Amino acid sequence: MYTFLILLFNIWQALALTLSVISESGSGFLDENGVCYCTVNLPDTTFPADRFEKLEIANHNLTITVEKEITKIYIYQSTLTVYIEQLKNLTKRVEIMENGGLSYTELEFELIKLEIKEMETLILQLKTSFNGSSIIIETLYQEIRNISIMVNQLEIYDKNNVLVIRREVAALKKRLEECEKNNTKPNYPSLPPPDNGTCEHGQIINNISKPFVVQLNWLGANHVYGGWGRDTRPGADQSVQWVAPLRDARMMDVVRFYPSYNDLTLYNGAAHANLHRWVSGSYYDYSNCGQGSGVIMYNHMLYYNCYNTLSVCKYDWRNNAFARAAIPGATYTNRFSYSHTEWQDIDLSADEDGLWVIYSTEENAGNIVISQLNDTSLAILQTWHTTQYKPAVTNAFMVCGVLYATRAISTKQEEIFYMYDTKTKKEGKLSVIFDKLKEIVQNLYYNPNDHRLYMYNDGFLIHYDLSFAPLSKPEISHSKVNPVQLK
Repeated sequence: MYTFLILLFNIWQALALTLSVISESGSGFLDENGVCYCTVNLPDTTFPADRFEKLEIANHNLTITVEKEITKIYIYQSTLTVYIEQLKNLTKRVEIMENGGLSYTELEFELIKLEIKEMETLILQLKTSFNGSSIIIETLYQEIRNISIMVNQLEIYDKNNVLVIRREVAALKKRLEECEKNNTKPNYPSLPPPDNGTCEHGQIINNISKPFVVQLNWLGANHVYGGWGRDTRPGADQSVQWVAPLRDARMMDVVRFYPSYNDLTLYNGAAHANLHRWVSGSYYDYSNCGQGSGVIMYNHMLYYNCYNTLSVCKYDWRNNAFARAAIPGATYTNRFSYSHTEWQDIDLSADEDGLWVIYSTEENAGNIVISQLNDTSLAILQTWHTTQYKPAVTNAFMVCGVLYATRAISTKQEEIFYMYDTKTKKEGKLSVIFDKLKEIVQNLYYNPNDHRLYMYNDGFLIHYDLSFAPLSKPEISHSKVNPVQLK
């Protein structure tokens, strides 16, 4: 009994203590039956187990995501290493091509573009994965874009110079296969085989090719006057290509000599020659510069009208040596230049028979005069006077001792309309029409080594392939009033 009382007392003490805590930290009231109702405000000392569990789950998911991204980075890094090596290899190939070690016609453009496209895709994936910018990635991306632009430019050059020919060859093969299949033969005229460097090919016929655009001159589109080409001496080496953009319509003071055709198309490896020279003080000597675009290369020498004189200059560009000789009676300083082309009063030309100068005199009333020159001494060997007024002609050239003159029939077409044969001293009319890129025709001349016409046309270097008819005896008239139309 005593033990029970002690236990009851302990329970009462605990209850009292609880009520004391309740009375201190809460509030309560008694109802009408004497039942006590209490509200307890307990301090927030419980542990947030539910939030901790959510945080633990989120941390686990984040760890998995980070591990996946790290794995991607490792994969991209290994792939990027491979593409960096490919980019280095591609850069070396382009550098070799730029330095002339490899012709751009040998490049596999489609393969190169595919490699570049893959590298661009990888870089874009890397930029997306990093969700931001990286200096290394941006640099690589810019390098890839630059080399892509370079390859596209080179492919354009290739299309201009190689792919067009390949398409034409393919079309020709197809025509030949069709002819063989149908057991028919094309009805082509019987022409003698071309004999470059001789005059056995006959006269020009109305079948001049379309203009073949080689290149824009190295100084750019603003230099619309000038000349270009190859050595015109029969049998001369055709490797060297020369380009001479004029400073303006009048002065030629710089020339570049490219060692090969590929170097010309890539603006690579040129020897640069300044025709003017520095004298004491602030004075330049322009006496060796050229005037107008009537320049030509013959036997490794450049021949042109000396600046502001009636003389012909000969420039040995390999030894930087000059020679000159006057053309007696020749007018200059734009007195009787070609139509639409200023300052080309004295025009040099060459053919199978040698070196020629085309000009006018006051005595011949501005009509064309032709003289054959000794290319070594520049002495005049013989002279012919025509009845064709030079300012009515857009340009002229020599083929086998025959002068051919052109005139514009539109802004896009030119016509060879006049001829003068120095062997027979007879002149006549003909009509051979060919296309041109721009209206102004300059530096038009014939090269007997490849039977082509070369032209500097508003800054562009172009040429034409000529066709010849068998030698015949066309009716030619001396008359200025009723010339005979040659067929």
